[in-house]
Amino acid sequence: MAEAFLKSFDNRLDVVSAGTEPSMKVHPKTIDVMNEIGIDLSKNNPKSIDIFLDKSFDYVITVCNAAKETCPVFAGKVKFRLHIGFDDPADALGTDEEILNEFRHVRNKIQQSFKEFYENSLL
Repeated sequence: MAEAFLKSFDNRLDVVSAGTEPSMKVHPKTIDVMNEIGIDLSKNNPKSIDIFLDKSFDYVITVCNAAKETCPVFAGKVKFRLHIGFDDPADALGTDEEILNEFRHVRNKIQQSFKEFYENSLL
């Protein structure tokens, strides 16, 4: 979600997203809640952080609270390392509607936090 929001703020940004333990596909509820606001993630595929470890980045931002602790060291040049953490909505329990609402809640927090980051950074 964070990658999609940053790209929606400025399509000139070169943004990639990867996980320490990526799923095989984007969670269907993530696709649903992003579609609600006009962002299509249906063709996105999760990637492993391992393919980016030797690359250079202006920012490496961890978003999953667990990833902050397990994120490997990047061999490439990284100007800034940040943590903007969120709970993983895939861990939510409850009815289908309650779980969907948790995905919406996390989506909205990610959108707000990354909008603030984008507006206040040197991007």
